[in-house]
Amino acid sequence: MVNYEVPVDKLTSLVPQGLELDLFQGQALVSLVAFQFLDTRVLGLRIPWHVNFPEINLRYYLKRVVDNETRRGVAFVSEIVPRHAITFVANTLFDEKYKTRKMRARVRVADDQIRAEYSFTEKRVEQKLTCIAGINPRPLHPGSLEEFITEHYYGYTQGKKTLEYRVEHTPWRTFPVQDYRVEIDFGAVYGPDWSFLQGRKPHSVLLAEGSEVNVYRAEKVS
Repeated sequence: MVNYEVPVDKLTSLVPQGLELDLFQGQALVSLVAFQFLDTRVLGLRIPWHVNFPEINLRYYLKRVVDNETRRGVAFVSEIVPRHAITFVANTLFDEKYKTRKMRARVRVADDQIRAEYSFTEKRVEQKLTCIAGINPRPLHPGSLEEFITEHYYGYTQGKKTLEYRVEHTPWRTFPVQDYRVEIDFGAVYGPDWSFLQGRKPHSVLLAEGSEVNVYRAEKVS
């Protein structure tokens, strides 16, 4: 999870009606997130050739208040996956912004280190994200950056209508990051509005352990 501080006005037009940006210590953040879906099921069923696959997304953070409850969630600038069927289902059912690209993912443990490498091809050019971390996980602390980035339990989409879906998982511990490389052409991948992130030093970089995740049916935000 590579996190960048961005000007609030870069995200204002992307905030759905009825929501507001969720800031960390007054800062607006976007995150470049690479991870793997493992043993994926849709309505309890494993879909052949769509059980294990990587995703890379660029996301930002939102919140809304419902009956005195603050719901903290994320929305996506774009989500990249390796299968056309995943893109079709996500864009059709959840009104998301998926696109399909040739991808590779590799996570391995050796010499007391975790090395995670994710890549995809954009216009015949390889885009790559690499992180190296220690193997001893650290628990989340209330109010920490790690908690802010990982503890958002709703997803929001902004299309013809705003949808909200709940995400459920146990808290994720993080591993101490030792090194990282971001080899992403943000302008080519996400459009000229995001080219300012090219070569920019991240606010922070995290490697989280992940867990079993449940995603619930989306509902319209009134």
